[in-house]
Amino acid sequence: MSIQITVENLYKIFGSAPEKALKLLQEGASKEQIFKKTKQAVGCVDVNFQVSEGEILVVMGLSGSGKSTLIRCLNRLNEPTKGKVIIDGVDVTALDRQELMEFRRKKFGFVFQNFALFPHRTVLANTEYGLEIQGVEPAQREEKAKKALAQVGLAGWEQSMPGQLSGGMQQRVGLARALAVDPDILLMDEAFSALDPLIRRGMQDELLSLQETVKKTIVFITHDLDEALKIGDRIILMKDGKVVQEGTPEEILTNPATRYVEKFVEDVDMSKVLTASAVMTSARAVAYPKDGPHVALRKMREEGMSSIFVMERDGKFLGLLSAEAAKGAADRGDKLIKDVVNHHDLPTVHPDDPLNTLFPLLAEHSFPLPVLNDEQKLQGIVVRGAVLAALAERGSVN
Repeated sequence: MSIQITVENLYKIFGSAPEKALKLLQEGASKEQIFKKTKQAVGCVDVNFQVSEGEILVVMGLSGSGKSTLIRCLNRLNEPTKGKVIIDGVDVTALDRQELMEFRRKKFGFVFQNFALFPHRTVLANTEYGLEIQGVEPAQREEKAKKALAQVGLAGWEQSMPGQLSGGMQQRVGLARALAVDPDILLMDEAFSALDPLIRRGMQDELLSLQETVKKTIVFITHDLDEALKIGDRIILMKDGKVVQEGTPEEILTNPATRYVEKFVEDVDMSKVLTASAVMTSARAVAYPKDGPHVALRKMREEGMSSIFVMERDGKFLGLLSAEAAKGAADRGDKLIKDVVNHHDLPTVHPDDPLNTLFPLLAEHSFPLPVLNDEQKLQGIVVRGAVLAALAERGSVN
């Protein structure tokens, strides 16, 4: 995937004399010390990161960490004090006012925390708003707005007023409004934080489902770790305007860079976050369709196993062969094992499946769980001991 957003050495200082704050930052002064001495508020400090096309990057941190300041620097709702924001090869910080307005209209969709709907306009009219600003003809903008509303599950609600909708539905209208202009990048600032927990989880699921279709580049701001872990392809964790760690959800959880990050993630239920890929091991032995039952039995005997997985030479998974089935085939004089491989009712898992979904399968079956990728090729196996060891090493299950 190509890089769509690059942020280089970004600083944001709020106040009339930012150069004073920049000098003190270079001398190692803290955010609080700088405000006390200069009355300049430090928003972002030397922030660097990249976002690939179609990726969901979550920026998270506590209140005052600089996360919302950062997202507003991307489209210059906050004017960066120093540094560059490069989007699809364009240095956004170098654009004049008119160029910036045009760039925002075409490139960005923004979803706000408080919905920001016009109470006097219908759902359809709210959704059309960005297109209206762009000067799109009424018939065309209505068509695009209806399509966006259908994408977020609000077909049939076009003539309703915002006050007639639940909070979750209002936020869907906000998302539809952003999607209607067909932006390359969605900026979502605490988009779900005003919602009740149950509705919030539902919106998270809907966003991920929608992303499978629209494949937008998304920068998502949150203070909620569970939300970040669920939504993010990668996470940036901020403190006092600085990036303290960047990585995948699993990297953040299993290898915290600082004590601050460690404290941030210490109460996470690792069984919901660690995946099958984190604990799987290579299959000690496998059989192939060309093998005879005596060969399969020998492989099982050498490894001390009562069954063996069978796959093609290219790795495509075929099933499980038990020692009993192999012995029966040998006693009958069968030359190949392909007719006695169990293809049915055999549990398999995906590398991205969280560990807590594997517990019932491991409890029910005596053999390891085969881990298959999207092409149904064997990636490894999961055994009960490996799961328990991983959870013990990284913290107990909540």
